[in-house]
Amino acid sequence: MATSSLRRNFIYNSMYQVLALILPLITTPYLSRILGADGIGEYGYYFSIAKYFVLFAMLGLNNYGNRTIAAVREDQEKLSKTFSSIYVMQLLFSVAALLLYIMYACLFNQSKMAIALILYVISAGLDINWFFFGIEQFKLTVARNTLIKLLSVACIFAFVKDQKDVYVYGLIMGASFLLSQIAVWPFVKKYTHFVKPTISEILNHIKPNLILFLPVIAVSLYKSMDKIMLGRMTDLKEVGFYQNSEKIIDIPESLIMALGTVMLPRMSNLVAKKDEKTGDKYIYLSILFAAFLSSSIGFGIAGVSPEFVPWYFGKGFEPCISIFAVLAPSTVFIALANVIRTQFLIPQHRDKIYVISVFLGAGVNILMNILLIPYLRATGAAIGTLTAEGVVCIYQFCMVCKEKDYLKPVIRAIPFLLSGIGMFVILKSFSLQFSSELVCIIVKTLIGAAIYLAISAVIYAIRRWIFKKSSILAYD
Repeated sequence: MATSSLRRNFIYNSMYQVLALILPLITTPYLSRILGADGIGEYGYYFSIAKYFVLFAMLGLNNYGNRTIAAVREDQEKLSKTFSSIYVMQLLFSVAALLLYIMYACLFNQSKMAIALILYVISAGLDINWFFFGIEQFKLTVARNTLIKLLSVACIFAFVKDQKDVYVYGLIMGASFLLSQIAVWPFVKKYTHFVKPTISEILNHIKPNLILFLPVIAVSLYKSMDKIMLGRMTDLKEVGFYQNSEKIIDIPESLIMALGTVMLPRMSNLVAKKDEKTGDKYIYLSILFAAFLSSSIGFGIAGVSPEFVPWYFGKGFEPCISIFAVLAPSTVFIALANVIRTQFLIPQHRDKIYVISVFLGAGVNILMNILLIPYLRATGAAIGTLTAEGVVCIYQFCMVCKEKDYLKPVIRAIPFLLSGIGMFVILKSFSLQFSSELVCIIVKTLIGAAIYLAISAVIYAIRRWIFKKSSILAYD
């Protein structure tokens, strides 16, 4: 039953992540041609700034709230008290963040885009996804987001008609975030009820929440700050190149995030029950799955980018090709680190390792950005992101492997990485000529998939033959 529930929740959350990706993939070619790199860059720049106010409103709730709710979900009284005290804390921080953002947008900046994104900042005060994830109710979020995201796509095609409508686009996106959060509130009473918390109950959540807020800020330094630094050190067009490239590379990353979101409450519950054996089994299998998914899609996207970029984004976005090639390996680092973070570090309350790793990554990223952006522009920012993700992943694995033998599944996953690199090299070495660019992309994608599977099969066959009796490669 537990495995069936996990599979079902992963499917629901994957549907949500895929939907969140597919709809922007539908609108991106249209927006790229209507708004241009400058318009895309302007939205990406101001959204990155607004996102910092949202981060301060939410603190580390996406992980802390999820973990805490999962640990008490079987006790209705504790569940209600925990939800109420956490949400009141969130509401207080959200009001403070909103007031500061209004001052920034209306008094100091006065940009139409910054003002349009006020709705996005307001949405943080109503975001209780952490509660529904903690009780493993993923179907609800899928249904809600499907309707609202489809509505936002319809609004984009209906109201964004030329470059001057970039602010309308910002307003549509901000409204979609707000409506998405409002839509779940009618369902809260089905699972819990509000209990007036004491001041001490609210304060008890602040310290552990702030601890998990530290890595959120650190991650933002190489997920949002890179676009802000690009806008400051170069121009908004470079932000547009980077923003569009990131949207596509987010495909494998989001699928792995779906796995992590589903596994975090389940692993937190297993930790509370002291079921270490089942937890280790899940982590082993997740590492293999994450490596397969990230390397195949990430390197595949980079391999077909010379044909994909001009067809999908239109003329003027050619710099995205080199950005894809740089960001592709980062998907593997992100996938493996996500498994360790959501299935071991956070459920086991090993927050110190998590915090140190992301601050190391943030420091490396900022340094690389300062050194490379002035010369390589958006590609320099991509190199900084790749380096940062590598540092985070390697540090987390080194620390965790001191007490857990997770080296075995990593070694078993190496063929996936080698297959991805081999596929990328082969795809980049030739071009196809068809009357339709879309047909060319489809054919090259199918060739890439065949190459990936063939190389994986050969490597596994060779390894099995050579190391058949080697304990380091065995898996129980």
